[in-house]
Amino acid sequence: MRPETEAELAGIVAGADGPLRIEGGGTRGMVGAEGDALSVAGLSGVVLYEPGALTLVVRAGTPLAEVGAVLAAEGQRLAFEPMDHRRLLGRDGVPTIGGVAAANVSGPRRVQAGACRDAMLGVRFVDGRGRVIRNGGRVMKNVTGYDLVKLLAGSRGTLGVLTELAVKVLPVPEAAAVLVMEGLTSEAAVAAMSAALGSPFEVSAAAHLPEAGETWLRLEGFAASVAYRAGRLGALLDRFGPARVVEAPDEVAAMMRRLRDVEDFADRPGDVWRISVRPSDGPRAAAAVSAEAAIFDWGGGLVWVLVPEGHDIRPALSGIAGHAVRVRGAGPLASPEPAPLAALAARLRAEFDPRGLFNPGAMG
Repeated sequence: MRPETEAELAGIVAGADGPLRIEGGGTRGMVGAEGDALSVAGLSGVVLYEPGALTLVVRAGTPLAEVGAVLAAEGQRLAFEPMDHRRLLGRDGVPTIGGVAAANVSGPRRVQAGACRDAMLGVRFVDGRGRVIRNGGRVMKNVTGYDLVKLLAGSRGTLGVLTELAVKVLPVPEAAAVLVMEGLTSEAAVAAMSAALGSPFEVSAAAHLPEAGETWLRLEGFAASVAYRAGRLGALLDRFGPARVVEAPDEVAAMMRRLRDVEDFADRPGDVWRISVRPSDGPRAAAAVSAEAAIFDWGGGLVWVLVPEGHDIRPALSGIAGHAVRVRGAGPLASPEPAPLAALAARLRAEFDPRGLFNPGAMG
């Protein structure tokens, strides 16, 4: 099923007599979802773009590349740097902005600019009764019903089918540079990243790649500012060792794409999990699951681990506060929600999707 209008989509949902598996471009792997495929790829196109107001309103099935091209023409971009899952998951297809929002996909810049949900200003969606609901606004000062916007972000299609969203965008910076520190242990790297993120130098990415033996700290902005901050940040972190500065735009972009898309795990066998913890617990979590390889992003708060196929890492993480989600491989999807949160989620799904149509099983 591939509706071309919001009204057609609402009619399909209202008349559905069984589960529906919501799809956009089919690139992000809504693992566990069951039912007949319902694609929103036909709901595509820019509805409104106001560069001066840093606001874009776009239909959910719009390809992410199209969104990027529209913004780039005005020197702007999505601030939250969404990951492209295709290489990691071995998938074809075209990533859509709706899929990004449904999974709250956020990349390395989250440490500075926030997550996808933080950029979302408003949504339109079809609920489980076939009703079209509009929530939020087009500018940050309009916060009417803002909580619903946040609920839809990351709900993986279980509360409603997104048809349109309004997002805040930001200008593309003039320059970027990456400070590279070599030979740090994971514990020392987390300490260095914490110091960098706590500094006034506006670090927009902080990652540690143990296999490469490198720790990366990105700075963005006007060229003179980036150069000044790189020197000051290097001096601040001198106690951890020397840092070299990568400034070539193509090299910086390749490094950040490698980090964002977890390219180091793409062509290697095994299951891939993402673990969200306190940064100080990142090295402990990677060690606890006996990871074959690990990548620390978000200053150590996001840990990507590569483990043998079929290995459930969740028991090994007992006692470490956080959440684990299997991104690639077979078996359980995610850590169970705490009982109060699970009860709240069940009540929300009962309210927005009383017949249980949308993506049953998609939340683990």
